[in-house]
Order: sequence, then structure tokens, then C-alpha cells
Amino acid sequence: MASLMRNLWASSSFALTEFKPQSRAQIRCSAAQESSILSTDTVRLNGVSSAKEQEITNPMMDRGNGHLPAGASTREKKKKGEEEVMQEKLKPLWDDGYGTRSVKDYMDSAKDVIKPDGGPPRWFSPIECGPPLKNSPVLLFLPGMDGVGLGLMLHHKALGRVFEVWCLHIPVKDRTPFEDMVNFVEETVRNQHASSPNKPIYLVGDSFGGCLALAVAARNPVIDLVLVLANPATSFNRSQLQPLLPFLEAIPIELHFTVPYLLSFVMGEPVKMAMATVDATLPPRIALEHLAGNLTALLPRLSVLADIIPKDTLLWKLKLLRSAASYANSRLHAVTAEVLVLASGQDNMLPSGDEAQRLERSLGNCKVKYFKDNSHAILLEDGVNLLTIIKGAFKYRQSRKHDVVMDFLPPSDSEFKQTLESHKIYRYLIGSVMFSTLEDGKIVRGLSGVPSEGPVILVGYHMLLGLELVSLVEEFLRQRKILVRGIAHPMLFSQLVETDIKEFTFFDTFKIYGATPVSATNLFKLFKTKSHVLLYPGGAREALHRKGETYKLFWPDQPEFVRMAAKFGATIVPFGVIGEDDMAELVFDYNDLMKIPVLNDYIRKKNEDWNFRARAHATGEVANQELYLPGFLPKVPGRLYYLFGKPIQTKGRQELLKDREKARELYLQIKSEVENSMAYLLGKREEDPYRTILDRTAYRAFFAPIDQVPTFDP
Repeated sequence: MASLMRNLWASSSFALTEFKPQSRAQIRCSAAQESSILSTDTVRLNGVSSAKEQEITNPMMDRGNGHLPAGASTREKKKKGEEEVMQEKLKPLWDDGYGTRSVKDYMDSAKDVIKPDGGPPRWFSPIECGPPLKNSPVLLFLPGMDGVGLGLMLHHKALGRVFEVWCLHIPVKDRTPFEDMVNFVEETVRNQHASSPNKPIYLVGDSFGGCLALAVAARNPVIDLVLVLANPATSFNRSQLQPLLPFLEAIPIELHFTVPYLLSFVMGEPVKMAMATVDATLPPRIALEHLAGNLTALLPRLSVLADIIPKDTLLWKLKLLRSAASYANSRLHAVTAEVLVLASGQDNMLPSGDEAQRLERSLGNCKVKYFKDNSHAILLEDGVNLLTIIKGAFKYRQSRKHDVVMDFLPPSDSEFKQTLESHKIYRYLIGSVMFSTLEDGKIVRGLSGVPSEGPVILVGYHMLLGLELVSLVEEFLRQRKILVRGIAHPMLFSQLVETDIKEFTFFDTFKIYGATPVSATNLFKLFKTKSHVLLYPGGAREALHRKGETYKLFWPDQPEFVRMAAKFGATIVPFGVIGEDDMAELVFDYNDLMKIPVLNDYIRKKNEDWNFRARAHATGEVANQELYLPGFLPKVPGRLYYLFGKPIQTKGRQELLKDREKARELYLQIKSEVENSMAYLLGKREEDPYRTILDRTAYRAFFAPIDQVPTFDP
């Protein structure tokens, strides 16, 4: 199969107003140890470059992403690494490019790529993907029924920052049997594994590509593979299209031009595809105008599908799908890889929801994410950012074992905008106000008093059910572009928080924004990477407090974080937050629920089964961290107030490492600062003329947006 190895690098630049592509292609053929590069004004898959071109072009120096041939020597890769300046890590609110490409771009690029060249399947890497972060793993995209290999068009830029992206192109006239296709992909996987044995290899399979990914995984159980399957075609024998297949086979060739239009509406939802580049924050009227324009531009492009899937190719692909589904299903028992299945609720081609449940039961290490409003072509539709899903599922890693700190990717600008949009009502209701303390002790509105250089640890009070978390993390990003990484209860990272319907949840968002399971090791790594860390010493005991315990601290006796902060010279910022008593009234607490005969046994048994003891060796009230859901009644919303105290420097204070009593004194000082901050806010909020939502709404109607509503003078 080495003779089949061809590599195509294609890039397309689009004028977003006119959608007229200008394409450039680079092709390298590695058969018979020859390498050739050619450039054209359109994407071409055939042709031979001149000897002069071969001399000038070094395939090891090609621009882009994923261009390093599998099996290259360590010395060659080291030289390549020295010559390229690769970014070590991403900054918060980085540009992932999501929302700048749509299915129109897919159609325009496909028009050039599908031009017949008589060649076999080959890999290509879109130049817009690279270069990736240092030590990024390889991602191999295995396309669906179209075979073009551009199914990740909406995700190229985002994935290309953290993966070496290779896409499989299957020419329209190619008739490679399924098992030979498996051999071809398998050869690439094995070569990559031999080149980087300690890195995972990602296989993203779309529909037919999902069968291909499962087949390769089943034949290579010892290779570290991560499979992301988008509506895999393993359920093809139960497809809703089965009654139509005889019709598709019998339709005259003169009428075949109608079939792609039919399939386009079966495989994709046009409105969601057209929404991919519409900004969700736009006013409704303008958003509708953009949507109408996108739909108008999309419909004429559907004719390209007739060229992508002519009749003879369609009949071949249907046979290929049958053999692919049969082959993959017969080998599911041999799959040991990590698997993430993306299942659409509106898939009119395959029963993807039921199939995802079957795969979850059949595979040993499988997680499902369900998207109830999406269709079969989920990767080309609005609202499905593939990298976001991978991050939320904790599936991104650069080595054999996932490291929640070192493998973390910060939220992108598009992710943050989406989060702000989804939390718009919550932000409107709570109207949070942030205060911080400067070095001279002056209290100012905003977060300017919090140091921008880490390591920094924010230590404070945990409200009922963590009501304060959303605003705290969002405001640090909005005002300072600082990501605050919260130390969280281990239950939030367990399968217990997965809902039965497997949808993308609030807990996935926690992971995207850097929530980290509580442990000394993770805190050590966060300090080492100079992060801004959010710590609640009171933990679940404060967040699930009882009646009459509002604003009461339940901190352990031991200074758990002070000595480690001193070891890294971290700055400690104590903070207080109030306002939960203006948001809700606690009606049923733990003591009330434990008096109910049936319910108390249920709560007790659940806590025993979960066995999540973040402080198993702690004593006193803080050790009573039984998990339960309190009952409360909402109030007419007031306002949340935050006060970050004067930063406490630990750099150079070596006595904190050696003298436990000194560390305890600082610990008690921090605790006192948190209590004083809350007392200060409780008094000052009485002076706030916009404490209630009614007053804030009236002010916003005439004067300012939500983040500019005045408050008391500090």
C-alpha cells in the first residue's frame, strides 16, 4: 500500500462577501521514494513537477500542518522543530476561527478538489490548519459518503492549532475496496505510532469514516487511539433510506441530477448549515437577513453534489457502506480505544441516537454526546464546535495519560462569546459588581487590584450551590483576559453528572473553563504553570450549607494551601462575596431532608455509593460534606457583590515553609480578610440604589448596558 501514499496540501482563501475561491495546491507523491511539488491556480491531483522544482522543494520543510512524513527520523524532526518557532501554549480568548467558514466554503472547495485525476486515496493537510502547538498529536480525518475530505471545513483553524490535521481524500472515480481502505489508513496509523509511540493518534470518522475508524482500531488494540465518531454508519442496515435504495439504483441517469438535492436535505439541515456564520449576538432582524443571504447563496451550490456523487459513484458508495458497517460491527469486541460518539437527534439518514446507545454498551471505553437538533451532517452545522466538544469530554491529551493541567486548552474567543450569550439571562438577573483592593489599600470598582502575573490564588467564600462562580470566571476573562482555574469537587468529573440523554451540559462548560479536580498534585502543577487559581477551603460544606449558616466559613484547621503557595512565591488574594440571601431562600436543608424516612436512606446510600471524600482525613464540621440537592425558593433577584482584598505576597517568605505556626498565622489572617470583606459588603450594599433588579432594569432602559449599571461608592 506504500504505492498509494500521496499527500496533497490544499489551501483556499475566500472573500467572505463574494465567496469566490482562489485555490492553491501542493502535491507530494511519496511512491517509489520520489517527492514532487506542484503549484496551480486550482486544486489539481495529477501532474508531475519539473526536476528543478524537485530540487528546490524539501518535503521536510513544507509549510502547513501534518506535513512531516510518518517514520521520519528523530534528528530530522529535531531539526524541523528548531527551524520552526512553535507556540508552547494558547492564551485565553485565542482566535479559533469558528464561525468564519460554512457549508458554502465546503461546496466551493469541493468543486476544485473533485476534478478527476485517476489517482488513489491520499492524505492532505489544509494549510489554514497550521502550525499547531508544540507536541500536538496527529488527527486523521476519515470522511463520509462524499469522500472529499473537507468535512472539517468549519473546524480547520481551531483543530489545526492543537492537532497535526491530516484529511483523507477519496477521489470520485476511486473503487478501492473497504478492506484495502482499512489497510491504507492502518499503514499511516502504524507509521505515526512508530514515529511517536508516546502520543495518541486521533481518528475523526464522519458516517462512513466512523466504520473505517472502528475497523482500524479493532485491528490495532495496542496503539493509543482516540476515536471521535460523528453519526457512524455502523447502523446502515437500519437506515431510514433502505426503502429508497432500490429507487436510487433504478433512477435513469438523465434524472440523477435530482438525487443530490434529495440527499442534501436528508443528510443535512439547511437552516443550521446556513447559521454557521451568523453571529448569535446580532439583533434578530439583522440575523435573519444574514441567514436569508446565506441560504440564497447555499442553494445554487447544491448542484456540486451531483459531481461529488455521480450515479455510478453513488451505487459504489452504497455497496461500500454495507461492507463497511458489516466489517466494523463484526469487530467491535476487539476495540480498546477511547471512543467519543456524536449522535444527532434529527438524523434522517441513520438511527444515530439508538446506534450511539448500542455502541456505548458494546465498547468498553465509550462516551456519547447527543445533539437533539442536529442532522446527519453534524460537522457542517451551526452550534457544533468539534474542539469544544473534545475539550468538554476531557478527550484532548498529548501523551498516553490525560493530564488535567498540562493538557488543558484555554477557552477561545468564540467559546467565550457563546458562553456569554447562553448566560445572558443569568447575568441580567444577578447584576454582579466587582471590587478589588490596590496595593495602597484603596478599594476600586473592577479587578485592577488583582495581579495579572501568576501564580495567584484567589481564596474565598463558596455561596449556596456556587451561585457566584459563573460571574467570577466570566468577569476575569471579560475585564482582564485572565482565566481563573477553579479547584473543584471530584464528583464534577465523574460519570455521575452525565445525564441519561448525554447532552452537552453545564459540567462540560466547567471543564472548558479550566475546572480541576481537587488534589495537592494538581494545585502544585497549577502553581508551577503560573496560573490564577480559585480555591474554596470550605468546599462542599459551604456550598451546601444549612439554614442559618449563610456567610459562615467552614474552613479546615490546617493551612492546606499556604505552604504550597509560599513554595512557588504565589500571591494570595482573599475575597468575599455576598448576595445569595437576595437570590433565594433555603427551605429544605440537609437536616430537613434527613428527617424524611425514605429520602434519608436514599441520600445516605448515594453518598456511600459515590464515596467522594475530598477531605477523607479532615476533622470537624468541614469533613461533613455529604452531597445532596437542597430545596430553595427564588426571590425577586437582588445583586451579587464581590470584594477582592489586598494581595498578600509570599515570595521570599521562606519561614512559611519551615515554621508551621507562621503558616497558620497567615492562614488565619486570610480567613479574617474574607470575613471582613463580606462584612464590608453587607454594610455597603444598603447604599446601592440599584440593588434590586427592578431599579437596574429601569436604569438600563435609558442609560447603560448591564455591566455599567452604577452601585455604591466604595
